[in-house]
Amino acid sequence: MNITLRQLRAFIAVARTGSFTLAAESLFVTQSALSGLIKELEQSLGVRLFDRSTRRIQLSEVGGEIHPLIDKILTDLDGVLDEVANLKALKKGVVRVAAPQLMACTLLPEVIAAYRADHPDVDIRLIDCAVESVTSRVFSGEVDVGVGPERDPNSDIDATLLFELPFHAVFPPGHALAALQMLHWADLVNHPLITLRGPFTERLSLDLHSAMRELDFEPTTTVTFMSTALSMVAAGLGVTICIPYAASLVRLYRLEMRPLIGPEVTRRFYVFTRDGRSLSPAAQSFHDYLFRFIVEDGNFTG
Repeated sequence: MNITLRQLRAFIAVARTGSFTLAAESLFVTQSALSGLIKELEQSLGVRLFDRSTRRIQLSEVGGEIHPLIDKILTDLDGVLDEVANLKALKKGVVRVAAPQLMACTLLPEVIAAYRADHPDVDIRLIDCAVESVTSRVFSGEVDVGVGPERDPNSDIDATLLFELPFHAVFPPGHALAALQMLHWADLVNHPLITLRGPFTERLSLDLHSAMRELDFEPTTTVTFMSTALSMVAAGLGVTICIPYAASLVRLYRLEMRPLIGPEVTRRFYVFTRDGRSLSPAAQSFHDYLFRFIVEDGNFTG
C-alpha cells in the first residue's frame, strides 16, 4: 500500500468542497489530476471513498468514517511543518549557552543583546558556571554552545578558536604604573598583585617562567572571582591582571587597563559544540553571529 500526501490532501479537499472542480482549484491542479489522485487512493485502500451522482458528490460510509482521522493527520502534519518553518526562519527557538562567570558578566550579555535586537523571538539562555564545567555541559547536552578558554582536547567536543588576546594590567587612575609608557611583567613585581586562584594563575606562572626564568611571579593575594580582584584594586590594595574582553567590568570599577609585554602572554578562547551533532537553526544562527560579533566587528574589548 503506497499512499501519498497528495492523495490525502485531495481527499480532504473534495470532502470539504463537495466538488471536484472546486477542490482542484483549491489545490492548484487540474480536475483530471485530482480525479486521478482520488482513484489511486481508493485503489490503494480497496474501498470507495465517495458516492458520485450527476447531481452531487458525497462521502461514502467508509469515507465518512476515515475523514476526521485523515483530517487530523494532515492538521498535525501542517502544524509540524509550520513549527519547522518558524524555527528555520528564527521566529522562535531556544539557545542555551554556557560560559565562565567573568565572560558571562561581560562579553556574553553584549553579544546576546545585539543578537536579540535582530532576532527578538529567539530565547537565549545563559548559564554562568565554573570554567571547568563548560565543556562537560556541552557534552551532556545541557547546553548547545559553550564559550571559554582552551581546554584539553576531547574527541567528542569540537573547539573553534574565537579569539586570542594578551593579558592586561589593571590599576587605579593615577597609579605609578600609569606613568610608564610600556608595561612589562617585571613592573608588577614591586606592587601587591591580586590574581585568580587555581589553573588561571598556575598556567600563567608556567608561561612566564618559561619565557623569563629570572622573573619570580608570586601573587600577593589570590581570589575566586575577578569582581573581587577589581574591588580590591579599586580600594587601593594592589593591581591585577585580566583579559581585555572584561573591559566593560574594568570600566565599571573606574579602573585603567594597559597591555603587558616583555613577554606578551596570550590566552585563547574557543566556542565548544558537540562533535557530530548538528545545531538547531537558532543555535547555529547564534553560533555564527558570535563569530561575526567578535571576529569581524572586533568587539572583544567592549
